Amino acid sequence: MTDRRLTPANGRVAAMHLAGQVEAERYVAGWAAMVGAPVIDLCAGPVGARDRQLLQGAEVAVFEDHEGWSFVQAVDGYVGYVRSDLLTEVTAPSHFVATVGTHAYAAEDFKSPDLHGLPFGARVTVLDERRKFFETNVGFIPKSHLRQLDRPFSDPATVAQLHFGVPYLWGGNSTQGIDCSGLIAAALSVCGLDCPADSDLQCAGLGQSFEGAYQRGDLVFWGGHVGMMVDAETMVHANAHHMATVYEPIKRAILRIEAQGDGPVIARKRL
Repeated sequence: MTDRRLTPANGRVAAMHLAGQVEAERYVAGWAAMVGAPVIDLCAGPVGARDRQLLQGAEVAVFEDHEGWSFVQAVDGYVGYVRSDLLTEVTAPSHFVATVGTHAYAAEDFKSPDLHGLPFGARVTVLDERRKFFETNVGFIPKSHLRQLDRPFSDPATVAQLHFGVPYLWGGNSTQGIDCSGLIAAALSVCGLDCPADSDLQCAGLGQSFEGAYQRGDLVFWGGHVGMMVDAETMVHANAHHMATVYEPIKRAILRIEAQGDGPVIARKRL
């Protein structure tokens, strides 16, 4: 059985490489596009529920533009629908937002109108360098808020901790709102590590199982939930109990999560 989340086929169209494997009216090569808004929803269907989110500058493969909705596949393989008017032509991003958030301004002046609020991880193209700002394809951004794409972070736990206090949002992938698997994806992706979007896929595809004491960066999985260790005793995770990204002692979290009916730890993975 194919996984809807990872299979670029919707009955009307399917990716060319799926010809003979799934039924569709047309098989298409698709074309490249880029997210042209700070944060957009990737939905299970047109006007459907949010599965994940995509950030400014993320590239997608588009297989269909139908009635204002584009059927796309993200770089991590996740498939879904986004509003067509929120996609734009592909450029070559050079930097990403490396702070909790930033603003893009109309001019090289923090008192000028702010055009966009951009979350951590959003990608932009630097066009020119000024004294304190970069001129980018979306406006002027403080130089200290951007980091070159070829200079990824090295410690996923540091990135996860950057999200402390971010409100919980089911399917969220940004510092405006994030869920448990979104936090892990955000932490790993800016460290140059491939990461699936959902916790079950992360559990199946990330790291190696281990025994013994926890270390910084270890992943702890429950059925439908995941967190990252920041030291041998403390986990950071986005969760609906606290409705935020929080630190929690791992022993307390294990007891609490099982007591609320979500079962025991099902896997511990070391990257």
